[in-house]
Formats: sequence, C-alpha cells, structure tokens
Amino acid sequence: MLLNRQQKQAIEYLDGPLLVLAGAGSGKTRVITEKIAYLVNKAGYPPQQIAAITFTNKAAKEMQERIAGLLSAQQCKLLNVSTFHSLGMRMLREEANEVGLKKKFSIFDAGDSGKILHEIIGSSGKDALFRAQQRISLWKNALLSPEQALDGAENEWEKQMALVYASYQDTLLAYQAVDFDDLIRLPTLLLQQNAEIRYKWQMRLRYLLVDECQDTNECQYALMKLLIGADGKFTAVGDDDQSIYAWRGANMENLRLLQQDYPNLEVIKLEQNYRSSARILRIANQVISHNPKLFEKKLWSEYGLGDVVQVLACKNEEHEADTVANRILFAKNSHPKIKLSDFAILYRGNHQAKWLEEALRSARIPYKMSGGQSFFDRAEIKDVLAYIRVLNNPDDDPAFIRAITTPKRGIGESTLNRLNEFARDHNLSLYQAAQDTGALSTLATKAKQDLQVFMLQVAQWQSDAACKPAGEFLNALLDSIKFEAHLLLHEEGKSGEIKWRNVMDLQRWIANKGEKDGKNILEIGQTIALITLLEGKEQEEVDAVNMMTLHASKGLEFPYVYLIGCEEGVFPHGDSVEEGNLDEERRLMYVGITRAKQNLTLTHCVKRKKMGQWQFMTPSRFIDEMPQEDIEILGRKDSAPIVSKAEGKSRLSSMMDMLKDKK
Repeated sequence: MLLNRQQKQAIEYLDGPLLVLAGAGSGKTRVITEKIAYLVNKAGYPPQQIAAITFTNKAAKEMQERIAGLLSAQQCKLLNVSTFHSLGMRMLREEANEVGLKKKFSIFDAGDSGKILHEIIGSSGKDALFRAQQRISLWKNALLSPEQALDGAENEWEKQMALVYASYQDTLLAYQAVDFDDLIRLPTLLLQQNAEIRYKWQMRLRYLLVDECQDTNECQYALMKLLIGADGKFTAVGDDDQSIYAWRGANMENLRLLQQDYPNLEVIKLEQNYRSSARILRIANQVISHNPKLFEKKLWSEYGLGDVVQVLACKNEEHEADTVANRILFAKNSHPKIKLSDFAILYRGNHQAKWLEEALRSARIPYKMSGGQSFFDRAEIKDVLAYIRVLNNPDDDPAFIRAITTPKRGIGESTLNRLNEFARDHNLSLYQAAQDTGALSTLATKAKQDLQVFMLQVAQWQSDAACKPAGEFLNALLDSIKFEAHLLLHEEGKSGEIKWRNVMDLQRWIANKGEKDGKNILEIGQTIALITLLEGKEQEEVDAVNMMTLHASKGLEFPYVYLIGCEEGVFPHGDSVEEGNLDEERRLMYVGITRAKQNLTLTHCVKRKKMGQWQFMTPSRFIDEMPQEDIEILGRKDSAPIVSKAEGKSRLSSMMDMLKDKK
C-alpha cells in the first residue's frame, strides 16, 4: 500500500523535533519502521545510533519484524529497538558502578517486591500490600526519593509509606537488586547528575523514535529528554485520545510539554484510518469530541459506510453472555469463511468474564483470554529461574531462599532463620552468611553439612554456567537437583506432568535462545526478568474467540467486536466517575470502538447482581453521546427484539445439531 501524504511527510521530516499525532489505525508502526529505514538509507545515520523505544516486548518485536523487510540483517542487528525498561537495563548494566550496583544485579518482579514489602509492613492484607506497591511505584515514577516523599506526605498513611519506601530501597540495595521502576528511575537520575555519562549516551543514540508517547510517565519523559539533549533529534508518536494508563502514572500532558520544551516542534497529524468503516469512525469521533482536546483531529477512512452499530439491552449478565455467544455462533454459521479469531469480546473488568466463559463453553465455542498468567509467573518456572538468578547474583536473597528450599534438601526454616539473623546482624547476604564460619557454627551438624553441600554445588554450577551451552547446562542442573521427581512426587494427579512439560518448554526456549544469540545461561538470565511471555508461545495460532479487558485490547484490531457491560457504574467505572477521571473512561471507550474493523456491537444489562442483590442499571452515558443515526437499539421497550427471526431459526438448528451429537 502506498504511503499517504502525511505519512510520507512524517517519515522524511528531519529538520528538528517532530510529534506525529497518530490516530487509531492510522499506520503509526509503518511510519516508525519506514522512518528508521529512511534515517539509515537516505539520511546516513549509522543504525547503531538510532533507538526506537516502545512500551511492550510485543510492540518491539513487531517493529523488528517489519524493519527486517526494509534493512539488511547486519543493519537490523545494530539497531536499538527495545522497551523503555530494556534500554534502562542496558544502561544500568553498563553504568552499574556509578549507581552502587554490581553488573550482575537482579531484577525483582512484583512478586519479589511484594515479599520484601510484606516483611517490612508486617501486614498480610493483599489490599494494604497493593496500595503500598502502587504508592511507591508512583513516587518512583515521579522521581521522588524516600526523603522527598516524606517531606511531601499529605497524611499519616503517606508518612508511613515513605518510611516503608526507605526500608524497601535499603533492602533492594542490600540484595543488589532493582525493581521495574528502578530500571528507568536510576538511569534517569544518573544522567541528570553526571554530565559525562549523559554526553556519552547522547552521542551513542543520536536519533530517538518514541512510540506511544502519551503513555510515558514523568520518569520516562525525563529519560527521553536527557537522551535527546539540546539538539532535539527525535520523532515522538502518540495520540492524546488513546491515553488510558493514568492509574499507573502515564501522563498525556507530556504531549503538551513537548511543545513547551521544544518550541520548534513540528506536529504532523495522521487522520486517515486503515482499519474501520466510516460509521464506526463517526461514532468514535463523536464520543471523544466530549473530551477537552490537546490537539484537534478527526479520523476518516475510505472503507465505506459499513454496518450499523447495534446496542443490545439485555435482561441481566447471564442473558448478555448468552446473547453474545449465540450471535457469534449465528455469524459463524452464516459465513463459513469467518474465523472464530475474528471475534473479540471486550470488557471493563476481568470479573465480567465469568458469565461469558460459561456461555461460550455451553455453546461449544473455543475462546482464549488475554492477560492470563504469564508463563514466567508459573511457580515451577520461577523455581527453576531462582537457580539462574542465584548464579547471576548470589546476594539475591529471595532467589537464594527459593533455590535452597526447592526441592527440599534438609535445610528447613530454623536453619534459614539462624542464617537470616546472622546475615542481618553482620550486614551480609544469606549467601555470604552461608560461607561464614561464625554463621555455620550456630547450625546443627546435619543442617551445616547439607548447607555446605549446596554451596559446593552452587560454586560448580557457576563455573559450568559460564562455559557450557545454555540448554545443556540447564538439563544437567535439572538432573542434579532431581526436579522432575520432585514435581511428580509433590503434585496431585497429572499436575506434576503438566508442570514438568512447562519446565521442558523453558529448557527448549533457553537452549534455542542460547544458540540463536550466542549467549550462555547467565547472560540469558539477565534479560528473563523483562520477558512477560515465552517467545514462540504467543505465535501459536489458535482459532478461538478473543476475550480481554479494554486496556489489554489497545493496539489490536478485529473484524467483529462486542463491547459488553456499557452501563453507568460499570463503564464508565463508578470509582473513575467519583474520582473525576471520566475523560479517561471516555478515552477507553474510544479505544474499544476503534478496535472494530467492520462490525461493532455494544451491550448493556437492565439489571445486574451486585453483592447478592439485584440492581437496576442505567445505560452508559457514552451510548447517548453517539450519533443516533449510526446506532440501532434492540431489546429496549418500543424497540425491535434482540433476536431476529433468521437468528432464531439458526439457534434452533444449532440446538438440534447438538442433540444429534449427544445421541
């Protein structure tokens, strides 16, 4: 497909800083990838001096795949295409000494961080822990130190959290570890405070392309500015209408700040949509027009008027789920060429999925849910990775504890408690304490022997890990700790076999990655913390209906979209309305509408069960904001019924087929 005039202009513009205001479905990824090729082939930039920064591994991977068709393999290898977190990790590895870390520091995920906070707070309540994590994360994203957080605390709880934040940071440093927020915060502080290192990175990355700029938080925006320097050689791509992550610190005001910080900023709007019908775009434009605007823009397409958008008034959530399932079945039976993967069901919160799952199972419709448990979050995978973490950073106490106790090897709670006390009193890590004669003298003879055997094994593994191929090393480690036997012995039914298969998937993935990238297991281990899904797993094409939250749907597109639960209190969410975040809820509706290519259906319930009580619901205000000539309301008083005669016949036919199958 030929580039349109605005896309071409955005690709070729190099006279200064550039903001590409890219509407939904306007081909922004193509603009970024084509611009990278233009910078290398026409503008003479060495590929290693170009950095394209995205927010997700998936987006970075898609970008790399598209660039592969535009540049040589060697040029692609030299490019820096990564997430903000991956870039931050790379910078920290190189500058570790400057921030008081060793090069093989550990990266803690939310689970590891939660354990540390649980120890500090002493509260087992999930809600208290979540609030603490979120508060500390927001402070870090705002580049506030524990001392600054304490000074700015507005109430007693915030004062307590600031003290928790201080203890949490001390613990991370003792463990020689960072959390995800630190991967961006620490490089930003370093570049702010060290002119020499700042200049070095500015010279190394001469041109920056930043995707989804409206999703940057204060810290990410500061890092971006520090890397760009005074020259302002960058292209930022964003859309203020799709800013939906304020709850995690994203600040769409950064798009406005760009204009202040770079007065000569050029703004190019991409308004031609290559995804949806005109009717869907008219509805999206009308809804979002109720929000205050940073930049005026209107999406349009050449794909014709398209189907009328239907709004279905359902009796309750069970009826809503059955209606959606039956409509998918009817559409599929009416058009055999349609795939189940062409359908998406979007909802405001995960709790809405329960009725849908039951309805789809009853109708024998395969489905897949996005945002489920990550492969790397499975207990058996975390157990294996704990060993790799210890080999990378022996001072990583959570990994050390996990490795030494899984499988069990005669080192119990009392032994670990004594080690812990000694480590705390002498300011040592558990690994250091386990080698200290003073600490060993406090242990029972058997426990001491078991501990020393483990420490000898760790030393041997460290030696082997550096020189053996990654897959071969992991196989040997799993054999030596008898991990398969451990899983089969301690898990009920087939659970042990399933978990062992997952471990074998991990082993194969690590072996392939080691071969492909020429890395040993220690080097692979350093990047695993940033990978949210097993590469290759998401590539498996399954023909199934897609179910996901509206937040998870951003960046995706589907021919048929069902947007359910469009009621006041559900969507827009009640808390968001109370907290004055209605504009963000409207942007979320805009994102949901613009996922649809040709057919969009919205549903709402007349009544819904909440806390065991029936509540009568009001249709979402967003439905009233839509151009009424483009929507058709079914199932309400004085409107046509939800089920047409043709659909009713089809449903009856499907039921007869199912009865035949059961005979």
